[in-house]
Amino acid sequence: MRHFDRSEAMLARTENVIPLGSQTFSKSRTQFPVGVSPLYLDRGNGSHVWDVDGNEYVDFISSLCSVTLGYGDSDVDGAVRDQLDRGVILSLPAPLEAEVAELICEMVPCAEKVRFGKNGSDATSGAIRIARAFTGRDHVAVCGYHGWQDWYIGTTARNRGVPQATRDLSHPFMYNDLASLERVFAEWPGQIAAVILEPMNVEYPAPGFLEGVRELATRHGAILVFDETITGFRYANGGAQELFGVTPDLATFGKGLANGYPVSAVAGRADVMQMMEEVFFSFTFGGELLSLAAAKATLEKLKREPVVARIGAIGEELKASVRSVIDETQTAHVFDIKGHPSWSFLTIADQPGATSFAIKTWLMQEWHQRGILSYGTHNLNLSHSEADIAALLDTYRALFPQLRDLLAAGKLIEALRCPPLEPLFKVR
Repeated sequence: MRHFDRSEAMLARTENVIPLGSQTFSKSRTQFPVGVSPLYLDRGNGSHVWDVDGNEYVDFISSLCSVTLGYGDSDVDGAVRDQLDRGVILSLPAPLEAEVAELICEMVPCAEKVRFGKNGSDATSGAIRIARAFTGRDHVAVCGYHGWQDWYIGTTARNRGVPQATRDLSHPFMYNDLASLERVFAEWPGQIAAVILEPMNVEYPAPGFLEGVRELATRHGAILVFDETITGFRYANGGAQELFGVTPDLATFGKGLANGYPVSAVAGRADVMQMMEEVFFSFTFGGELLSLAAAKATLEKLKREPVVARIGAIGEELKASVRSVIDETQTAHVFDIKGHPSWSFLTIADQPGATSFAIKTWLMQEWHQRGILSYGTHNLNLSHSEADIAALLDTYRALFPQLRDLLAAGKLIEALRCPPLEPLFKVR
């Protein structure tokens, strides 16, 4: 049996100086059950990672979808090494800023001008700020997950520290439910500055949904923002807007932009983006050159090679195989497989005597023993091999019948070697 002694010792040490022992909620003990999980990783290569205890895993998290090509991609890391000799950041802008912006404008349908940040939250918050400045309005309609800033996170259960006055300006609507967006416009007539949504996450857009959102935003004078932090440069080279043929006014990018290096972007209509000269959206490290070198190399590789097509093909085969395993093991009452092939979700339904989070905890407990790092999504990258996919499917074939029998016998909770995970807040 695998042990995680060094991980647990590192958690105890780190929590003395870092709240939760992690910089990112999704990488913390809130998402990985303590006692049965690796909690700290030492290194990654391709599609594999190694924890601080020396255990090896096939990684289906891909650093929260930020790694598109694989850990240690030679083209990207080579470009970063070359740039390191010329400087990490300089006292005036470098040509790389224009070069990467030009690539984005070439690849993304809505992009006429671009500004860079470091995290997805920088980009989404920048988009909302210029939408408010451009329209002279304050209210925002939101759908999906858009980061940690007050204007969005105040709409979730994780809203401590967000002033009520800020929370009152953001209004959630439901994906694939145009009527819910129409109600927001009706309740706040002439006051909605922006409609921001993930163009797709778990579910595909229903026929006419994205087109309907586009029409409603235009009719009511609101700026339409696609949060393509994950879908950008993953669903298609031009993002979900290219895949689905609906062009927003603004779009935000991050995770797929630089194969794990920290850079994000706001891109869109020139007249709206011009508001960046009026609002304050400025970062000391906004033009940091190692990340821009990584972005340039990543985007050029996407243009040069069929990266997105290959990831999509692997993902289609994976989704079909997972459906077959669900059918073969008679676990359709527990599992389903949803989402885009490059970012698919093994969804779990509550069962008598066991919540979906208890089931997920047991699965993670067993996945980690078998060398699979996952929390239920398949975040594929170019380096995932047929052998990696086969290892995942073999694990599903072994575990789904065991789970089915544990649930039928009412013994799932007894089989846990740790407390079950609990939900933080629903983001999608």
